[in-house]
Amino acid sequence: MNFTLTEEHLAVQEAAREFAQKELLPGVIERDEEQRFPKEQIRKMGELGFMGMMVDPKYNGGGMDTKSYVLAMEEISKIDASASVCMSVNNSLVCWGIEQYGTEEQKEKYLTRLATGEIIGAFCLSEPEAGSDATSQKTTAIDKGDHYLLNGTKNWITNGNSSSVYIVIAQTDPEKGYKGINALIVERESEGFVVGKKENKMGIRSSETHSLMFTDVKIPKENRIGEDGFGFKFAMSVLNGGRIGIASQALGIASGALEFSLQYAQERKAFGKELVQHQGIQFKLADMATQIEAARLLCLQSADLKDRGLPYAKQSAMAKLFASQVAMDVTTEAVQVHGGYGYVKEYHVERLMRDAKITQIYEGTSEIQKIVISRELIK
Repeated sequence: MNFTLTEEHLAVQEAAREFAQKELLPGVIERDEEQRFPKEQIRKMGELGFMGMMVDPKYNGGGMDTKSYVLAMEEISKIDASASVCMSVNNSLVCWGIEQYGTEEQKEKYLTRLATGEIIGAFCLSEPEAGSDATSQKTTAIDKGDHYLLNGTKNWITNGNSSSVYIVIAQTDPEKGYKGINALIVERESEGFVVGKKENKMGIRSSETHSLMFTDVKIPKENRIGEDGFGFKFAMSVLNGGRIGIASQALGIASGALEFSLQYAQERKAFGKELVQHQGIQFKLADMATQIEAARLLCLQSADLKDRGLPYAKQSAMAKLFASQVAMDVTTEAVQVHGGYGYVKEYHVERLMRDAKITQIYEGTSEIQKIVISRELIK
């Protein structure tokens, strides 16, 4: 792997950093407190090409590599993890899934608008009784000839209320188990589809997390992604790439906490000198920076493997497992570096600490990542 970033990579990184500092930082605390979705900021992210970064330009995408995506995700996540999770789901799970496995008609109808941020998408896998055990789908999609009849409930859906397109994983033939699961594209206006309550979360509070209900929703056969029974494989495939996005989000949360801590330690004085001059604080900063760099390399390694068409399931799971733990460790230390100020909202790090926890849970818990890694090792 070449560790040197190209001029194009550096340009993407700088553009994402500038956007985060100018457009996301103002008002980020208020959005968190009010649980207000960053609608205008997401629209601007789409205009800048951050909502369909890896999509082929013929479908209005940026045509960038996965490493560019990692770099942009880190910079956005340093400031606003709620915005970055919207970006991650749209890029990794929805756009990539449709481009990789969808029909040409599906790409023209949905991908061309998703890639520009004109509309955003959601990925619907989790259910009240099917979180980590993704094979236990209770949502059903009964084959009715020219269409499916969709019934069930999905939980914890990011972009749940603002999406126009939902990829729903549902069971068509229970006797076949996971081989009877399908992935269906559902439009927001579909009759019988209802957006349920918004979750009141500990972190990423300005992102929208909703339950969704489907009652006799008719889904035309042309909205199925892949062959009949391909849904579970589709879900596992997009989640492999999605883990790179969430690992990059965790990396960004951690590196943002370090930047805030370094700035604070250079300004705040104690016992007659800046905090950064005290060895105890220096050691904390050194440990934080080392953990972050290791997480960054794992993210870039998994991205590099994906870009070269090589197996990356193990590396993406490792990146998410490690980076999410780094996010928890670093943000906790960031609050400690800030002392009492770290415990109040004005200094950002308490929010980053709250945001960090979800990276160990969604798109596969840390325990699930260990299962993925061990299975790959056993192979």
